[in-house]
Amino acid sequence: MKINILLGLLLTLNLAFGQHQQIKRLDGTKISANEIDKTVQRLMDKANVQGLSLSILNNNQPVYIKTYGFKNIDKNEYLDTATVLYAASFSKAVFGYLIMKLAQEKIIDLDKPLYKYLSKPIPEYEYFSDLKYDDRWKRMTARMCLSHTTGLPNVRWIHPTTGVQDSLGVMKIYFDPGKKYAYSGEGIKLLQLVIEELTKKNVEELAIEKIFKPIGMTRTGYIWYQKFDDNYAIGHLKDNTLNPKKKRTTPVAGASLVTTIADYTKFIEYLMQQKGLDKKIFKEMISPQIEINSKTQFPTITEETTTENKAISLSYGLGWGLLKCKYGRAFFKEGHDDAWRNYNINFIDKGISIIIITNSANGEFIFKELLETLIGDTFTPWRWEEYFPYNYKPK
Repeated sequence: MKINILLGLLLTLNLAFGQHQQIKRLDGTKISANEIDKTVQRLMDKANVQGLSLSILNNNQPVYIKTYGFKNIDKNEYLDTATVLYAASFSKAVFGYLIMKLAQEKIIDLDKPLYKYLSKPIPEYEYFSDLKYDDRWKRMTARMCLSHTTGLPNVRWIHPTTGVQDSLGVMKIYFDPGKKYAYSGEGIKLLQLVIEELTKKNVEELAIEKIFKPIGMTRTGYIWYQKFDDNYAIGHLKDNTLNPKKKRTTPVAGASLVTTIADYTKFIEYLMQQKGLDKKIFKEMISPQIEINSKTQFPTITEETTTENKAISLSYGLGWGLLKCKYGRAFFKEGHDDAWRNYNINFIDKGISIIIITNSANGEFIFKELLETLIGDTFTPWRWEEYFPYNYKPK
C-alpha cells in the first residue's frame, strides 16, 4: 500500500479514535464520536448517500476526520482520508485565498479595473467576445469577481434565469457591475485570465507556490496528476449510477480542484489560524462586500427577493459567503456538481468548522441535520442554498 494512503488511514485512526471522544458544538455542548458515527450512517442510509468524507475543527484544529461509505460502489471500494475527491466550487474559495495573497503582495489591486492589466480589451479575448457591444466590462474589478457582483452569468451554457441548458451560450452582462450579488463562475474565469496574463503563470503553478506547498497539501491540484490514480473517488447519481469526473489537464480556477478530506482540512485549519495573510487582508476577505437578499442562490439572475436571511446578515465577502449569528461571524462555501455535494462553514469567533464532501447526488439531503446535530449550526441558510432534507414536506 502506498505511504500516503497509510498516512491517511493513520489520520483517520488518530482523529476518530475512541468512540467516547467528545466534540464541542457551538453552544458548548458535546457530542461523542459514537454519536457522530450513528448520525452520519443513519442519514446516509435514509437518503442513499453512497460516500461521505467529514472533518470537524475545534479551537481551530482538527478533532475529527473520518470517511464513510464508498469511493466506488460498483467495485465495493471504500473511501479513506487519502482518497482524492472532486472539490467542485471549493475551487473558488481556494482561488479567492490565492487572490488575497496576490493582493497582499501588491501584485494585483482589488479595485483596479481588470482590463488595465491586460494586453488588449476584454472583448478581444475570444471567450468574452460577446461583450464587444457592452462596455460595462471596463468597470469590472477583482473585488467584483470575488464577491460575485460582475453581472456575468454563472455558466454561459446554462440560462441564468431559468437554469436550463442554453445551447447558444451567449456571454452577457445582466446588471451594472457592483450593483448586486449573483453567483458567477464566468466572473472567476475572467479573473483567472487576468491573473495568468499578469503573472505569466497558470493557476495551478500559483496555487502550488502560494498555498499547496506551504500548507503541505500533497494530494491536491487544479489539474489531475498520475499519482492520484492510486486512490480516488467516483461520483454517484441518485440511483447509484457511476458518474466519473474528467481528469483535467488545464486548471479551471472556479471548478477543477481535486483534494482529499485530509488536505482540505489542512487548508481550513490554516485559514482558521489566520496564517498566510496579514490581519488586515484576512479581515477584508471575510468582511461583507454585498448584502444578499435573493430568495435562492440559483438561478443566479433573479428578481425574487426575501427578508428571511436578514437575521443572519447574509452577505458575500471575497471568495466566501458570510453570515452572523449569536456565536459571531462565519464564512462558508458550497460545492455542487452532478454527482458531488460539498459544504464547509467556519465559525471564526468560536474556532469551530465542519467540512462535508460527498461523492453523491443525494448528499445535500442530509446537510441540514448533519450541521444541526454535529456542531449545532442552525444558521446555515439551507432554503437559500436549497439543502432540502430527504424527508422535507413543504407547508
